[in-house]
Amino acid sequence: MSVTHTIGRRKTSVARVFLQEGKGTITVNKKDYKDYFDTPALHYKVEQAFAITETTGQYDVKINVDGGGITGQAEAVRLGISRALCEINPDFRPQLKPDGLLTRDPRMVERKKFGQKKARKKFQFSKR
Repeated sequence: MSVTHTIGRRKTSVARVFLQEGKGTITVNKKDYKDYFDTPALHYKVEQAFAITETTGQYDVKINVDGGGITGQAEAVRLGISRALCEINPDFRPQLKPDGLLTRDPRMVERKKFGQKKARKKFQFSKR
């Protein structure tokens, strides 16, 4: 009964996922995931990898997630769970890959530049 440890990232969120065989409990930061992620859309994102691989209720998941917003955290958790499932059984990879669950989304917030109001917005130009 070994524990599989993987990391999922999205924007500035980092999710450390610990997956082991069990009854299907999912805890995020020592809370039930339905209490931590409040909307059904986020619940679906967390459960998505299990639904695709038809392994719902077979694994216990402990997750430590930090940084970013609630949606970025849910997507980081999804990536971490998908990677853990692929580590346990490589046959899950062809099922998860077409839905984009193994892809690290590279989009990040662009940095603010000096002499400008934001990343792309400039200060108002005055000719006279």
